[in-house]
Amino acid sequence: MTELRIIGAPSDLGQGRRGVDMGPSAIRYAGLKEKLQRLGHHVEDLGNLDVPMAEMHHAGDEKLKYLPEVLRVSEALFEKVRSVAQQGHVPIILGGDHSIAIGSVAGVAAAYPRLGVIWFDAHGDMNTPETTPSGNIHGMPLAVSLGLGESSLVGVGGFSPKLDPARVVLVGVRDVDPDEAKLIRQSGMKVFTMAEIDQMGMARVMEEAIRIAGDGTDGIHLSLDLDALDPMFAPGVGTPVNGGVTYREGHLAMEEIASSGRLVSVDVVEVNPILDNRNRTGQMAVELVESLFGKTVL
Repeated sequence: MTELRIIGAPSDLGQGRRGVDMGPSAIRYAGLKEKLQRLGHHVEDLGNLDVPMAEMHHAGDEKLKYLPEVLRVSEALFEKVRSVAQQGHVPIILGGDHSIAIGSVAGVAAAYPRLGVIWFDAHGDMNTPETTPSGNIHGMPLAVSLGLGESSLVGVGGFSPKLDPARVVLVGVRDVDPDEAKLIRQSGMKVFTMAEIDQMGMARVMEEAIRIAGDGTDGIHLSLDLDALDPMFAPGVGTPVNGGVTYREGHLAMEEIASSGRLVSVDVVEVNPILDNRNRTGQMAVELVESLFGKTVL
């Protein structure tokens, strides 16, 4: 039995389209806690962080929209996640947009200094204020975690960098900005695009991803953006990109991570119920998390 702790981070401050702040409710409504309990885990839901409403604030800097508010959420989430992880429990952080990973990764890295990460995403999330075409901070969390970008975000938790690029693997990427691509190449992290998943198969990709993120590390954090999946299976995301991971490939990836026994934390982000069809994406998120925590056919 694993001690799991659900933490909601209902932020849409880092995203250009409203509605992703309802993601934690959609995932809970799809039965996350109950289904994990049925797998034999002890699950406590710690509720939601208090997140500012975008309508009550000005976007501010066009290259770093809602920076003070995102920073506040990141610091609060850092404290919450660090506390849970230091107790030896597994935090399951429900977004919200992907900017919440600035706080969640910081919190896990404080408890597990040699942290490996598998970043499951259609996008690179490696923009900085100099490269971003939108100014939306949800396109920056991986860069920030590697020590790149806005100093206040990089400094969340009082230490930087949170991650070593040699222990980070991007999986499912198929939409990267040109200048962002340069940063990804310069970082030296391993990237498996959709083309490589097509060529190698998801089993081999995940075997290699787990080897890299697990080699000499204290454990693996999974950052699970639902837009990694093809919109056919996860329509309710803010930045859908065709040609993504299939239903079965997604489950296989989660099953491989579960089998490794190395998972220490996960964030589940970018579920947007406003753009969804009868909560299909919220349900997909729950099904993937079930596979991540041991659900199998037999």
